[in-house]
Amino acid sequence: MQRLILAAACLALATPAAADTIDEVVGKGIILSVQGMEIDVKYTPDGKFTAMEGQVTGEWRRDGDKLCTKSNFDPNEQCVAYPADKKSGDSFDIEGPQGAATIKIK
Repeated sequence: MQRLILAAACLALATPAAADTIDEVVGKGIILSVQGMEIDVKYTPDGKFTAMEGQVTGEWRRDGDKLCTKSNFDPNEQCVAYPADKKSGDSFDIEGPQGAATIKIK
């Protein structure tokens, strides 16, 4: 279960139309809700992210309508599409390789 949660922390976003969503996520960070846990994820403009108080570290990149991530817990790149036009305070559901999760932009 911990592996699933840590992998979920590596979930992603994007599209050219969703660039504003990516900008919001990278600029403000997110709260990832999965299996009843809330995980604080912080992104940096240089393509890095951290989660679970630094226990998870990794890299992110945009790929069309997706944000792709890999981390110290899962070196395999995971790509997940995020919806367009989301702003700070918005929540939305995503479906990634590890299952469903809810994202809230800080």
